[in-house]
Amino acid sequence: MSAKDEKKRRLNQLSNESGLITALAFDQRGALKKMIARHQIQPVALEQMTNLKTLVAEELTGDVSAILLDPEYGLPAAKARSAASGLLLAYEKTGYDNIRERLPVCLSDWSVRRLKEAGASAVKFLLYYDVDGNNQINQQKQAYIERIGAECSAEELPFFLEILSYDEKFSDKTSPQFAKLKPHKVNKAIAVFSDQRFNVDVLKVEVPVNMDFVEGFASEEIVYSRKEAAQAFQNQELAASVPYIYLSAGVAVGRFQETLFFAYESGAKFSGVLCGRASWGEVVPIYVKEGQESARRWLQEQGRQNISSLNAVLQQTAVPWSDKYR
Repeated sequence: MSAKDEKKRRLNQLSNESGLITALAFDQRGALKKMIARHQIQPVALEQMTNLKTLVAEELTGDVSAILLDPEYGLPAAKARSAASGLLLAYEKTGYDNIRERLPVCLSDWSVRRLKEAGASAVKFLLYYDVDGNNQINQQKQAYIERIGAECSAEELPFFLEILSYDEKFSDKTSPQFAKLKPHKVNKAIAVFSDQRFNVDVLKVEVPVNMDFVEGFASEEIVYSRKEAAQAFQNQELAASVPYIYLSAGVAVGRFQETLFFAYESGAKFSGVLCGRASWGEVVPIYVKEGQESARRWLQEQGRQNISSLNAVLQQTAVPWSDKYR
């Protein structure tokens, strides 16, 4: 079997019967600590992180094609997941988003081979990228991604690259100022890392607009007309020459589903999602304040409903990754 065929086989392990990637993301580490810390006085314990990830994997992976976890706190959850759910493991160190240049950093005691040995069917790496930023910094980032891509190819594991756009001048990504820049930032980065030199198999991307500023969706100021927003999704489709899936970016369930319909209607041919907090985020305060069994009940009821409704949307809007896989 060729390396490409082996990657395809593993991508099929991460997909549903329709060839869509309907995956749950729970590789949060620093962000999860902050979420838990908001609801308690004592320091966040390692066991809290591990137990919550395991609980989510037990209750929600029966309804998703795969789960994304981290090897620092998520390996017990990986073992607890449904047998039908594939496994992605994160390779980046958490917290480097707080550094000004946001240079990427791999987990120091892991390699793609070790992630594979831990059961991963694919590797995910998160990259912060400002297409208008310092060229020397961007060249360092590109070289880093080339190395990870080569490492994944050597181990015949699919490489999922998550790109988060930013601007050195605007720290508030929720501002209308950044919203005006976002289509360019997101789509240009997608075009850069679609190049074959990076050996990226699937891009995990942001939607190219902030839907809170789109005509008909906006709660405050309007930055984009519906036509302009649709054009941004069309440009995203043109920029991506590899399969791409959307991240939920912590938005509410309903808004994320509305966004997927809008993307589809605009001509975006995305192949699924890696959805995190939109599926499980509301369980955190329940877990902290009411305990594990109350959290389990929420996951069995509302958590599964969140995933079921999202899966129904994806069946209507997404296309198989094989349509674009080269």
